[in-house]
Amino acid sequence: MRLEGVLVVDPIDGEYVADVSIEGGKIAYIETVDRNPSALLLPGFIDIHTHGAVGVDFLESSDWKEVERFFSSNGVTTFFPTSVSTSFERMVEFLRKAERSGRFAHLEGPYIAVEKKGAQNAEYIRPATIDEVKELLNYEAFRTITMAPEVNSPDIIELLERRGVRVSLGHSNATYEETLKAYSAGARRITHFPNALRSLHHREVAITGAGFLHDFYLELITDGIHVSKEMVQLIYTIKGCDRIILITDSISATGLDDGEYELGGLRVFVKNGIAKLEDGTLAGSTLKFIDGVKNFRKFTKCDLKCLAKVSSYNAAVHMGLENKGRISKGYDADLLLLDFDLNVIEVYRNGLRIFQSS
Repeated sequence: MRLEGVLVVDPIDGEYVADVSIEGGKIAYIETVDRNPSALLLPGFIDIHTHGAVGVDFLESSDWKEVERFFSSNGVTTFFPTSVSTSFERMVEFLRKAERSGRFAHLEGPYIAVEKKGAQNAEYIRPATIDEVKELLNYEAFRTITMAPEVNSPDIIELLERRGVRVSLGHSNATYEETLKAYSAGARRITHFPNALRSLHHREVAITGAGFLHDFYLELITDGIHVSKEMVQLIYTIKGCDRIILITDSISATGLDDGEYELGGLRVFVKNGIAKLEDGTLAGSTLKFIDGVKNFRKFTKCDLKCLAKVSSYNAAVHMGLENKGRISKGYDADLLLLDFDLNVIEVYRNGLRIFQSS
């Protein structure tokens, strides 16, 4: 297969017009050409933090095919099904489902801080134990976890990182010093920054300040609700393109009408596309990944090379997805064809077209 005369947007090599040949699910050859491009070609989007969509909750459901189709229509070629705080038995069941589907999973909780639980069920929140963590490490699907550093031992964080599980700090009331201990143990990401975190203060910059000061990847929900346009601009100005990872934090209500839904045993009410608990706490999002990408560019005025980093490449590098996130010879042909307004035209996974706009 050959995609001709497209404006390639690679996160390392930048923008250039080329014909791209695909063989055996890989990018086989790229030939630069001198002509006006017909469309944009970006690496397929990677969402490392999503709880579901179109009525499917990854923790509750065993059939993820419909949500996969929905994500494909929004440019997502790789996603990490994400749980919420629950019992240990259900965590194991969730990881088994992820393994059967051939996907890596993200455990968001239950090893978090109760006072920063957000839309997590307090009934299940607890510190991690070494026995539980060792059991979870038996599952290949277990690839990343959100934990609060102040309620978990740095030794556990170090063990997880050493075994290839990326620890993201989140739902946390940690001080700056507590955050640094987790950083020293290997943690290099902060979950949906700066939501559900201890706020920055001029006498205690806390976990939020540590996110700005140190070499953390910052997950960012760019729906204009979780984080204001001005905060997105501030994060972008300080961190640049290399340490931001766009996520959706989407829930089962995504792609559906307003109404009542459920997340981790809690009632969620969606009105005007905004998901909240009964007490007004934000409960994930109904954000489509492509809309988050458009918003990020609108808020920051970043170039396309930067957009390829925050939507794909940074997640691939952080999560160790060695053959994804770039348009370069030998990489997986996970590709996204867009018009110049960033509307999705076609999506390819391993060289196979999985979505085409009507």
